[in-house]
Amino acid sequence: MNAVEIEEAVSELAEQPFDPAEFPFAFLEAYGNKETTVKRLRKGNSNKSKIEGGVLQRNNIHIATCEAGAVADTLRQLQEAPETAKNKAKFVLATDGEELQAENLNSGETLACAYPDFHQHFTFFFELAGISTVKEIRESSFDIKATGRLNKLYMELLRANPDWVTPERKQDMNHFMARLIFCFFAEDTSIFAGDNLFTGTVEQMSAPDASNMHEIIGELFRAMDVKAEEREAQGIRTWARKFPYVNGELFSGATDCPRFTKIARSYLLHVGRLDWQQINPDIFGSMIQAVADEDERGSLGMHYTSVPNILKVLNPLFLDELREQLEEAGDNPRKLLNLRRRIARIRVFDPACGSGNFLVIAYKQLREIEHEINRRRGEPDRPTEIPLTNFRGIEIKGFSAEIARLALIIAEYQCDVLYLGQQLALAEFLPLDAENWITCGNALRINWLTVCPPTGTGVKLYGDDLFSTPLQQANIDFEHEGGETFICGNPPYKGRNRQSALEKKDTAQVFSKYKGSFASLDYVANWMIKAAEFCTVTNSNAALVTTNSICQGEQVALLWSLVFNKGFEIYFAHTSFKWANLASHKAGVTVVIIGISKNKTKKRLLFTDDVSREVDVIGPYLVPCSSVIVSKRNKPLSLVGTMYLGNMAKDGGNLIMSRDNAEALIFKDKVSAKFIRPFYGSDELIKAKPRACLWIEDEFLNDALENDKVKEIISKVRDFRSASKAASTRKHAATPHRFVQLSASVGNKAIVIPRVSSENRHYLPVDYIDSNPVIGDKCYVMYDEPLWNLSLIASKLHIVWIGTVCSRLRTDYSYGNKLGWNTFPVPKLTTKNKEDLTRCAEDILLARERHFPATIADLYDPEKMPEDLRHAHERNDEVLERIYIGRRFKNDTERLEKLFELYTEMTAKKDRP
Repeated sequence: MNAVEIEEAVSELAEQPFDPAEFPFAFLEAYGNKETTVKRLRKGNSNKSKIEGGVLQRNNIHIATCEAGAVADTLRQLQEAPETAKNKAKFVLATDGEELQAENLNSGETLACAYPDFHQHFTFFFELAGISTVKEIRESSFDIKATGRLNKLYMELLRANPDWVTPERKQDMNHFMARLIFCFFAEDTSIFAGDNLFTGTVEQMSAPDASNMHEIIGELFRAMDVKAEEREAQGIRTWARKFPYVNGELFSGATDCPRFTKIARSYLLHVGRLDWQQINPDIFGSMIQAVADEDERGSLGMHYTSVPNILKVLNPLFLDELREQLEEAGDNPRKLLNLRRRIARIRVFDPACGSGNFLVIAYKQLREIEHEINRRRGEPDRPTEIPLTNFRGIEIKGFSAEIARLALIIAEYQCDVLYLGQQLALAEFLPLDAENWITCGNALRINWLTVCPPTGTGVKLYGDDLFSTPLQQANIDFEHEGGETFICGNPPYKGRNRQSALEKKDTAQVFSKYKGSFASLDYVANWMIKAAEFCTVTNSNAALVTTNSICQGEQVALLWSLVFNKGFEIYFAHTSFKWANLASHKAGVTVVIIGISKNKTKKRLLFTDDVSREVDVIGPYLVPCSSVIVSKRNKPLSLVGTMYLGNMAKDGGNLIMSRDNAEALIFKDKVSAKFIRPFYGSDELIKAKPRACLWIEDEFLNDALENDKVKEIISKVRDFRSASKAASTRKHAATPHRFVQLSASVGNKAIVIPRVSSENRHYLPVDYIDSNPVIGDKCYVMYDEPLWNLSLIASKLHIVWIGTVCSRLRTDYSYGNKLGWNTFPVPKLTTKNKEDLTRCAEDILLARERHFPATIADLYDPEKMPEDLRHAHERNDEVLERIYIGRRFKNDTERLEKLFELYTEMTAKKDRP
C-alpha cells in the first residue's frame, strides 16, 4: 500500500463505531496486512499475545483493547510483557475506543490522542507498512491527505472529461488543478476575506447534481483576473465580486473548466474542508507531482526529496558562505546592509526543477538569513527584497512546472507571515507578480541563458560553448549588475540502457560539439556538461545530485576531461550515499553530490557520511589529492599476469550443457571425452555448479563429425546462428563447431573472476581451477599464471580500486581487465614478496576447502563468512599492505590515496618518452 491508501484506510476505520474485538485486525488491514495474515491472527495460530484482548504480530506490533479508562495501564502491560520483546514488536498500542496511546519501541516516540483523531497520526505507524520515514514526512499527514483527495478529484474529472485527457488539453487540466490548490490555500489563510469563501461559494451556488459546477468555478476564476473597479463593466456576477484580484498569470487566459459529476463535486468539497494552512511546500510539491503523472501515481504520497538531502547541495554551494559572512558581520550595520544587498541579487537556477523543492528550500533559507539581518539592523518589519523571480527553473512536465511556481508563491506568503505577521503578509501578497521564471520545456533543448540571462559581471561575451553567432548573443537580455547565479538540482539519472530513443538524441545533441562518442554516458551527464557551459559564460558555480556512476569507469574519461578542460575544479562533493527517504522496499539510488567552480581560491571540501574534510584537490573519482583520470590499458601497468576475457558461445544452448548431459554424450552417444571440457561462467563459479561444453579444435573437426550426435549439435548451432538478426553472429554460422569469440589465450590452470559481483561481499569472488576448463565470457581469466596474482585480486586494496575506477551494474561491481586489472598499481614485488603472497593465496583456498561443499556464494555472505576464511583474507591484506606502506592502511580513503599516488607515478614513467 502507498501512503495515500494507508491514510484513507485509517480514516475510514476511525469513522466506524469502535468494536473492541475487531479493532486490532482492522488496524492491521489498514496498514497493508493481507487477509490471509489477519485470518491466521484471528484464529490464534500466529497471535503471540498473552494479554486479554491482545494481538501480537511478530516483528510488528502488540495491540490490546481495554475497558474505559484503562488505556495507560494496558499500554504499560504491553510494554512490560515478555512476549513483546521476545517477538521483537516495533510498536505497542492500547485503546478503549475513547483514547488511544502508542509507543515506537525502537525510537521511544509516543502517541496519545482521542480515538476519533488517531487517523490524523497515521504516519506514526508507517513502519508497519514497510515505509521508513524521515522526520518531515512523519509530520506531513496533511500533505498526504491532500494528495489523496486531489488524486481522487483529478481522476474523476479525467473520467468525466475524456477530451481533457488529450495532449492538447492536458495542460489546461493541470492549470485548472493548480488554480484550485491556490484557492484552497487562500481561503484558509485569510488571503480570501471570510472563512471558507471558495469552497462555501461553490457549494452554495452549484447545483447538487453538479450540472453548473464548471460555470460557477469558471466565473470565480474570471473574477480573480479582473480588477475590482472593472468588474461591473466586465459583467462579473455579484456573488463572485467578493473574491480579490489575484492575476499574476495564475488566473489569466482561458477560464473554462472541466464538467463535474456529482461524485467530483463531493470530492472537491471534501478537499476544500481540509485545513490548508498546514500545507508544507517543501513536501507538498513533490507529492502532488504524482497526481498528474501516470508513472508516479502508484507511489502517491511517497515521492519526496528530504530537506536535509537538499541542504547537502545548497549549504556548501552558497548558504554556508552567506552564514559565515553573517557571522563575520556581527551587528555592523554597513556589513549587514552589504550582505542583504548581495542576497537580494542572488539567483538560484534549477534546470530540472520538478515541483520546485530545491528552489523553495533555497528561498526559505535566504529569507531566514535576510530576516536575521533585518533584526540585527533594527528593521524586523522590513518587507523582503528577495524577489521570487530570482528562483528560476526548467521542467519538462507541465503540471510540475505549475506546481513549482505555486509552491514558491505559497512559500513566500508563509515566510511573510512568519517574519512580518499576518497583516503585513496579506498587504504584500496580492496581486501576484505576473512574471514567471519557471519554464516548461526540455532543458536539454533550451538555451539556459534565455531562462537565466547573465548579470553583466564577469560575462564572457562570445564563445563556442553556448553561442555560435553574435545574433544569438543579441537575443539574450543582460540583467542587473553584480548578481550571482547558482545552479543546483537533482536531474533525471537513467543509465545508457534505460534511456528512450528521444533521450539518446538529447545526449547526442548536447555533446555534438565535442569529438568522440558519448552514448555510454548516464543521462544526468547532460546536465553536468550544460552546467559547465553555462558557468563558463556567466562565471557561476553549480552543484548537482548525480548517480555515482559518472564518477566511475569509462564515464570519468568521457565527461570529466571535458569539464576540467573548461577550467573547472570540483570544489565540494559528497561521496556515495543512498538517496532514499520513504518506502524501505524500494531500493534507493546511490548518488553523489558534485559542486564545480572556476574559483581557485575556494576551499575544497569532501563529505563522507556528512563529515567534511578540507583537501587540496578533489578528483573525478571523488578521491582527495588526485585529479588523475584512469584510462583503459591494453597491457598491465604493473609487473603482473595477463588477464583475458573468457569465451563467448552464442550457440543457442547447444555447445554448453549440464554435466549430466555431457556424461550422456560420452557414455550413451559415444562422443570422445577429449571433446568435452568443464565450463565455468560467473554463476557456475560462484555457486560451484560447473557445466560442460563441446570443445572441438579445428584440427580435430573431421574426427568429431564422425559421431552423429556431434553432427546433430553442430547443425543446430549453424541453424541458430544463421537465423540471427546480427550480421556478426550469422558470420559464425560457417564455424558452428566452436565459440564465436575465443579467449586470447588458453591454458590448463586458470585464475577466474566474474565480470559482475555483488557489492555486499567484502572481497571479489576470485577462484582457481586446475582442470583444463573453458571459461565463459561472463568471467575474466588468467591462464597458467603464478598464484600470487590471486592474492592481489582477492585483496581489500583491489576491491577498493575496482569499486572506484570501474563501472557499476546498478550497485554491483562490474569488473574489467583493461580498466580494473591493467590499471591496478602494484609496487615491484621481490621474490620474497611473491612467496609470501603465494602462501596467502594458498591459505585462502585451503580455508575454503575446509568448508566443502559450501560455495563462494555461501562463504562470502558478509554475515556468514567463516572465521578461518576471514582470518586468511585479513592476513593476505596485511602482507600486501605492508608491501605498499609498511603497515596496514587505516581505512579505504587512505588505501585510495596511496593507490592513486602510485598510479600517477607509474603512468608518468610509462608515458615518458
